[in-house]
Amino acid sequence: MVVEFPDTIAAIATAAGNGGVGIVRISGFLAEDIAEQICHKPLAARTAHFVPFKDQDGRVIDTGIALFFPSPASYTGEDVLELQAHGGSVVLNMLLRRVLALGARLAAPGEFTERAYLNGKLDLAQAEAVADLINASTEQATRSAQNSLQGLFSRYINELLEELTELRVYIEAAIDFVDEDIDFLGDGVIQDRMIGLMNRVRKIQQTARQGRLLQNGMNVVIAGKPNAGKSSLLNCLAGHEAAIVNDMAGTTRDVVRERIELDGMPLNLIDTAGLRDAGNAVEQEGIRRTRAEINKADKILFLIDVTDLSPQTLGTDLPGHLEVIRVYNKIDLLGLPPIIKKTGQGTEIYLSVKTEAGIFLLKEHLKECAGYNAACEQVFTARTRHLEALQQALNAIGSALSHIQHRAGDLAAEDLRQAQNHLAEITGQFSPDDLLGKIFSSFCIGK
Repeated sequence: MVVEFPDTIAAIATAAGNGGVGIVRISGFLAEDIAEQICHKPLAARTAHFVPFKDQDGRVIDTGIALFFPSPASYTGEDVLELQAHGGSVVLNMLLRRVLALGARLAAPGEFTERAYLNGKLDLAQAEAVADLINASTEQATRSAQNSLQGLFSRYINELLEELTELRVYIEAAIDFVDEDIDFLGDGVIQDRMIGLMNRVRKIQQTARQGRLLQNGMNVVIAGKPNAGKSSLLNCLAGHEAAIVNDMAGTTRDVVRERIELDGMPLNLIDTAGLRDAGNAVEQEGIRRTRAEINKADKILFLIDVTDLSPQTLGTDLPGHLEVIRVYNKIDLLGLPPIIKKTGQGTEIYLSVKTEAGIFLLKEHLKECAGYNAACEQVFTARTRHLEALQQALNAIGSALSHIQHRAGDLAAEDLRQAQNHLAEITGQFSPDDLLGKIFSSFCIGK
């Protein structure tokens, strides 16, 4: 059923600036009347009409293509009109003012897509994928957003919801037959299904994390003592001189950020001030900022000068919860080969930034850390709220499993209901209004 909105919205749907073609989009009950007023003729549904667009005095604003999509077979589910004119900003604004004068109001950011969601044209995960597709900065991110828009992520979530519903029915039936001789709660079937469900949630979590990294990029902090080669490594990975390089210790005083791509995988590289005891107030502030960036990072590249392996250079004072990749630089000075190896402290990579020997090993390892798979077609875009909802659902299912093991079926059923609510937030089947407002306000106007 189409929601009856009390007003008609309009906006320029193409990017700001001048271009070959620009689009003014209108959605609402006045769309058909506006079409006749501007085009001076009725428009057949889903047919391109080449017509003059006229102002209130009958003067031609521009000549272009008008398309009318009657409800409910439209993007928003309402009557939708698209006016395709020449892409000059003055022309489009004149056309938009004419539409507004005929009774429409200016659309808020994301309001077209919000109406599509409210009319059941998209679920919430698909609606968010629209914005992700627009903002995608790499081919891999574009493909993952398109997968979400086509409903891949939603399908996985709906399958989990169906399984949760079946489990709740089974448990509640078992509670009803508690006086029977058969111990339905203790026969192992429910426990096995719960364990299998948790494994599926974890698998979806893993794919969702990769989707988030494809969209936002993995934050990689380059840290280490002064003169270890941090800025040189940033420049090497970026492919240009993004940071100042000098033999004088303490050259980098502030955080330097650079976004790069490795075979379509975005990485946010963060070069930082060298870690040491500094008396200079400016350098001390730089080191404080380095520590702050380290605590927010997805990965730490801790650079070590292979010619100076004193305890102070090995990064043993880093917080224990961080995932640290120790990069031993300047192997060319000792004639060592580039290698990568696993140790009790994590991954170690031996390379030379100067000669670029071993840089390939580092790039491949970073892609592996981000879960990159060039051949993977089943990755979907995901956001932090999706990951949080999946984790909360996983925790609730784990709690239900514990309650089942103690024959507390009523508590387990309640845990599974909570898990359903968390998962339903992803697709919007259960979503508070403030969440919807936050999501759609981040969209661009006209979408």
